[in-house]
Amino acid sequence: MTTTENAQANGLDSLSAYLKQESTERRGRGIPPLDKWHPERCADMDLVIKANGEWWHEGAKITRQSLVDLFATVLWREGTEAAPSYYLKTPVEKLAIKVEDVPFLMIEVNVVQQAQGAVIELVSSTGDVVVLDDEHPLQMRTYQGEDRPYIPVRFGMLGLIARPAFMHLVKLGGLSEVDGRTVLTLQSGGKDYQLSVPS
Repeated sequence: MTTTENAQANGLDSLSAYLKQESTERRGRGIPPLDKWHPERCADMDLVIKANGEWWHEGAKITRQSLVDLFATVLWREGTEAAPSYYLKTPVEKLAIKVEDVPFLMIEVNVVQQAQGAVIELVSSTGDVVVLDDEHPLQMRTYQGEDRPYIPVRFGMLGLIARPAFMHLVKLGGLSEVDGRTVLTLQSGGKDYQLSVPS
């Protein structure tokens, strides 16, 4: 079987083998240039990213974290923020998947010293590292009646900030009352970032 034929199969093993070869050629986990890939073939894959960050395939939870991490490198979003469509994208095809809320779960918060001063980093369960800055501001959204905190990760996709990570952010920042709203203020890279949080 050729690499292309492997990639066109919908099974996890064939897709995993293809992506491992691609990542080896890139030397590391780095995110491939998905925006430059324009595959003509599109198929469906019975894969769901649950609202709690779990990945399920054909009704069973994927327990191999290395596999989830690998697939996360080719996550792609199309459509609008209000009506997004999600895919696992390779140079030869797009596999449509379901995402209940958002595709990333931010589980760790770090303060890192850089040239411009201390910056706040958020790390996802799949290894993405995002710095709180103008391109990656915190935001609140409602999911099933619950206000939840998010941060942009890449290619228009958001990461939900898990409760323990958000509590860490609250400890790092300061809470104040502004026009009857509770506001969390965080400093990253010498700039202040604010987020209205539920009282």
